[in-house]
Amino acid sequence: MTRRFVIVGTDTGVGKTVFSAGLVQALGASYWKPVQAGLDEETDSQTVARLSGAPQERILPEAWRLRLPASPHIAARAEGVEIDAANLAPPDVAGPLVIETAGGVMVPLTDNILTIDVMTLWRLPVILVARTRLGTINHSLLTIEALRHRDIAIHGVAFVGEEERAAQDTIVRIGEVKALGRLPRLAVLSKETLRAAFDAAFSRTDFE
Repeated sequence: MTRRFVIVGTDTGVGKTVFSAGLVQALGASYWKPVQAGLDEETDSQTVARLSGAPQERILPEAWRLRLPASPHIAARAEGVEIDAANLAPPDVAGPLVIETAGGVMVPLTDNILTIDVMTLWRLPVILVARTRLGTINHSLLTIEALRHRDIAIHGVAFVGEEERAAQDTIVRIGEVKALGRLPRLAVLSKETLRAAFDAAFSRTDFE
């Protein structure tokens, strides 16, 4: 079965773009970032293209590109537009698809629509990316509870950072989720080092 996954983070900057790049590379998947807020530096789509080596035709164009690096509803307001969240439908592609959200599940896309509202319509399995730093238990369990409240399937949790076994085990046990693996922070982040680290940390059969 062709797999489609939505990649969400417990917070901003947890490492979900790097994880997404590793998964795109491992599955030979297409990648879609529905809303990109912040254009002055490398965008998430550009980062995934660089780190995954995916051809340009598998890096799908964003539905919304907003210049201000802020919550999407704030970035859109700064440009005098409103995101048409009701029409953010996943693209129809051949093969696996990796969708990366902007920030966490409760990030507003408009004044009245949250990211999780759109995810509820998609009905796609979610991979939660959680860092291993202090605070991860609270952020992870809150995100898991929000997803479960909307009956959104959680495929598993992928940790990013140095091993914190007690915290990781607590999230898996209380959240009743599958631990997919842990991607360490890489001193040198490149397509080659990410491939090696991802292959060592995760089993491809968990994504089939």
